[in-house]
Amino acid sequence: MTHSPKQPPKAPKRKAKGRSKDTTEVAAAPVGTLSHAEARTVIVGLMLTLFLGALDQTIVATALPTMGRAFGDVENLSWVVTAYLLTATATTPLYGKLSDIYGRRTMMLTAIVIFIAGSVACAMANSMMALILARGLQGLGGGGLMSMTQTIVADIVSPKERGRYQGYIGAVFASSSVGGPVLGGVLTEHLHWSLIFWINLPLGLIAFALTSNVLRRIPLHHRKHALDLPGAAFMMAAAVALLLALTWGGVRFAWLSVPVLGLFAGSILLWTLFAWRLVSATEPFLPLQILANPIVRTATLAGSCCMGVLVGLTIFVPLYFETIIHLSASQSGLALIPLMGASVIGATLAGQLMARVERYKLLAIAGAVLAIFALGAMAIWPVGLPIAVTLSILSVAGFGIGAVFPVTTVSMQNAVSDRHMGIATGALNFFRSLGSALTVALLGAIVLGGIGASGGVSVEALARTASEPALAYAFRFVFLAAMLILCFGLAFLIGMEEKPLRGPAREAPPPDAPATPVQEPPHKD
Repeated sequence: MTHSPKQPPKAPKRKAKGRSKDTTEVAAAPVGTLSHAEARTVIVGLMLTLFLGALDQTIVATALPTMGRAFGDVENLSWVVTAYLLTATATTPLYGKLSDIYGRRTMMLTAIVIFIAGSVACAMANSMMALILARGLQGLGGGGLMSMTQTIVADIVSPKERGRYQGYIGAVFASSSVGGPVLGGVLTEHLHWSLIFWINLPLGLIAFALTSNVLRRIPLHHRKHALDLPGAAFMMAAAVALLLALTWGGVRFAWLSVPVLGLFAGSILLWTLFAWRLVSATEPFLPLQILANPIVRTATLAGSCCMGVLVGLTIFVPLYFETIIHLSASQSGLALIPLMGASVIGATLAGQLMARVERYKLLAIAGAVLAIFALGAMAIWPVGLPIAVTLSILSVAGFGIGAVFPVTTVSMQNAVSDRHMGIATGALNFFRSLGSALTVALLGAIVLGGIGASGGVSVEALARTASEPALAYAFRFVFLAAMLILCFGLAFLIGMEEKPLRGPAREAPPPDAPATPVQEPPHKD
């Protein structure tokens, strides 16, 4: 009897990587396996989506007076801006958490659809109340555009190479900050105010089609998470109460009035309930691993300080140009270009250098120091400087502040695992928005206090009726306060741990090679 030679055991068949029948996203792949050209294709598609949200925040401003006259309601006009701000800020971390559960593509497309629906509702509004409600709906979609873009960038690009793409995001915000008011003024003056919302329909549909296509290229990670609904509700409600207090304080009501103090008290109570959910929930809305991570804390605080100062400058520097340097409204808008353009250059340069240097934190520290000295110069000489010198100083400030953003964003994302990337990035943008609101409220209170006003109307209206010496005195302290806020940001940067940036993953196997399961390397939050 002959025996056949013993055959080696057959390797178990593995399902080849690729697209399955019932999903449109590519199977899991390690971060950074896309080539630079492929990653750029995805990111260019995302930029149009991001441009929708960024443009909407600036294009509306110039159309507000026309909207008020059209509906015969000027008293509630500020709610057109406030409604969007409240819903967009409150839902930002929610999008991040849901994207960790259901995927980035699903949540990005959901945000675009809601944003388009809100835009159409705004354009068709026949009363001020309908417009305000539609703006709230639009904000529900807009809240996901920024955080989803940054999260998807983190999915496809390794931390070491991620910084160079931050310049694209900065360029989108800079172009919308400059072009939005101009476009809004042209459409409102020569055509109809509703076109500032109708324009989002074709742009949104293009963004949906393009984004839906390019997001098929990104990795699909299966993550098991539970959504803590009470925790999410407490966090969003606390943010809304705080933003309302900061928006109304000193303008609609006195800071020590019952409505404002009641909102602050309600916000504190809701934040307390949110903290209770953090320690009592099985899986809290913000994972404790993220909150306990010192890099996440310091990077978020540093970024919030710098973002708050930049937003504050974009609001109050045009007012400074009009009242102190006596530029027209259109000239003030143009004079803002050096500040915003320099911030994009600073972000782009710092992002490019992050991939080439080991001590990348020094880039942000140097930028913060530059901005501090620039704003200190503006505080010392708020009047009397030639316009060219003033623009140069503000350009230095913008360049320095811009250099901080890619470092803080990438450092935070480098410190958390992929399974928490969505909620961590959403929380970063959420606290940046809160920091911006706090800074704007503080600078507005300084202007009102400097000109001896008690509020009741907008800061801009009061400033244009004040004397020049009083305004010079007020803006001296505006620049000083901005400088001090940046000093806090610098302190957080110095205290932030400089963790080595993770580089690209191994090269993908050739198409005919047997597929191997991809395992995420162990990584502590």
